[in-house]
Amino acid sequence: MSASTDSTALLQTPLNALHLELGARMVPFAGYSMPVQYPAGLMAEHHHTRTAAGLFDVSHMGQLTLSGPDAAAAFESLMPVDVIGLGVNKQRYGLLLTDEGGIIDDLMFVNRGTDIFVIVNGACKHGDLAHIVERIGQRCTVTPQFDRALLALQGPQAVTALARLLPGVEQLVFMTGLAATWNGADLFVTRSGYTGEDGFEISLPAASAEAFARALLAQPEVKPIGLGARNSLRLEAGLCLYGNDIDTTTTPVEAALNWAMQKVRRSGGERAGGFPGAARVLAQLDGADALTRKRVGLVALERVPVREHVELQSLDGVKIGEVTSGLLGPTADKPVAIGYIAPAFAAVGTRVNALVRGKAVPMEVAPMPFVPNRYHRG
Repeated sequence: MSASTDSTALLQTPLNALHLELGARMVPFAGYSMPVQYPAGLMAEHHHTRTAAGLFDVSHMGQLTLSGPDAAAAFESLMPVDVIGLGVNKQRYGLLLTDEGGIIDDLMFVNRGTDIFVIVNGACKHGDLAHIVERIGQRCTVTPQFDRALLALQGPQAVTALARLLPGVEQLVFMTGLAATWNGADLFVTRSGYTGEDGFEISLPAASAEAFARALLAQPEVKPIGLGARNSLRLEAGLCLYGNDIDTTTTPVEAALNWAMQKVRRSGGERAGGFPGAARVLAQLDGADALTRKRVGLVALERVPVREHVELQSLDGVKIGEVTSGLLGPTADKPVAIGYIAPAFAAVGTRVNALVRGKAVPMEVAPMPFVPNRYHRG
């Protein structure tokens, strides 16, 4: 959450008036006034997204494009990710790294053929833009589109609702995208999201955002969902929240994001290394540089929520790590958490204690996601 509590200093998304009309409780987040929940409440919103379709305003996120013949190679030089080999209208998860291998931000990008469309985190977008321009601005055209709106429609009935407005989206599979038009507005839709459910993210002009959101909310399956349920959904899905679970002090390997680094960029790969922090990251991947901590999933064995910054201890009382995200999972129906722990304790099934207000709460290292993903892979 943003430290700013002065509402006059907060930015507003194009859906601000709609949130207020719908009775949202607004909070400062990433410099914006954002809906944390609507009158139905976090639990109802969470369960509605899992069973039907939830509409999220994520317009605080940053959108930008990279264009020019060298754009893919240039962008690849910033990340341990295969950009050059990504097919047209395919989407991938990426990580901007510092020269020490720490994570500046995690992001999504799509090869649209004519350009690379990038979505970055709201709190990081200005820093990310400056970093990208400084590093590769000579090699490609970097165009911020921070004025565009972004909506996420998530849940098993999202496809039914969205296809009524945008016929053809049902043909998309997870991590693919397409251009669409609605009432004369240029949209770009990807079948992706951050809830673990099937769903879509829709980029559209700010001027069209409210009308499009109202058209979606008019569908019987769709209800508005706030940041509170977005957080509980992503945590149950085992997904990192930037600033909590990953930041410039964590490397991709410490963060257990090895899956996000394709073979072609690893040691022995065709385009191995060549990204910031490569020496450190590849040494960790190859096991040459021993990790001091690793991101893991944790489940509490008592019904006590274990939240971020709670100390993790071995059974004999030695500090071995810290929780970075945690809550009572509404669907998992038990306290779940993400944290960093000494590698000796990182194996699934290992028992540890969390120190909650001076009391030891027993926890067990558990596989993630805590709730099975339901992405539509075709």
